Amino acid sequence: MIDSHAHPYMSEFDGDRDAMLRRAAEAGVRVIVAIGYDLDSSRQAIRLAAAHSHIFACVAIHPHHADEATPAGLEQLRSLAAQPRVVGIGETGLDFYRNLSPRNVQEVAFRAQLRLARDLALPVVVHDRDAHAETLALLEKEEAGALPAVVLHCFSGDAAMARTAAGRRYYLGAAGPLTYRNASTLRAAFKEAPADRLLLETDAPYLPPEPHRGHRNESAYLPLIAEALAAARGVEPNEIADLTAANARRAFRLPGEAA
Repeated sequence: MIDSHAHPYMSEFDGDRDAMLRRAAEAGVRVIVAIGYDLDSSRQAIRLAAAHSHIFACVAIHPHHADEATPAGLEQLRSLAAQPRVVGIGETGLDFYRNLSPRNVQEVAFRAQLRLARDLALPVVVHDRDAHAETLALLEKEEAGALPAVVLHCFSGDAAMARTAAGRRYYLGAAGPLTYRNASTLRAAFKEAPADRLLLETDAPYLPPEPHRGHRNESAYLPLIAEALAAARGVEPNEIADLTAANARRAFRLPGEAA
């Protein structure tokens, strides 16, 4: 399996990072994509990827930190994106739930990073919380279909949004919320999504799956998400593991076989 979205560099793992990575490997997680959310965390993701052959990095400015997307900040981001083992721009996007940055500032930062991804021919990982329509509209305006890949991280839309995303060839990240008892709408969306657009992710240390809610998440819990996705689609978990790993290798152009 591939954990296509995690934050293993964060301080939550400082006490047991090596043990956490071992647990992930023992659970069948062969690759982790470490996702940055601001300039400093992007640097941390790069350093961790340099130290571990099975970790790759994405770099970006999250909407909560949109004020970092100044000309100087974007130039730093461009430089980070050129570093070895960086495989994408992410996570960037819109968050209209917390609104920690003004919406117009979020939109400017998001558009700038989509253009950067296009300039560098890199996939983009999109954070979308309570901003489904705005996110889809902005991706269309910025011609995101020309990017190598668009990943809707921790997809939280309904079946109609999944169909729109599939029509645009976007990838959908299945995360811990898929395991929650009240997630029937989400499971219906993932049931309909094309098999070649599905990814697995933990978003560790956030969004732990059942039965670990209320505790720190980690990549070793990825099989629980695979099981939930398999149940939603009526297939075996090993089929989900194989196809999502192939999809992740294709989306991020990772070494190894991709269907």
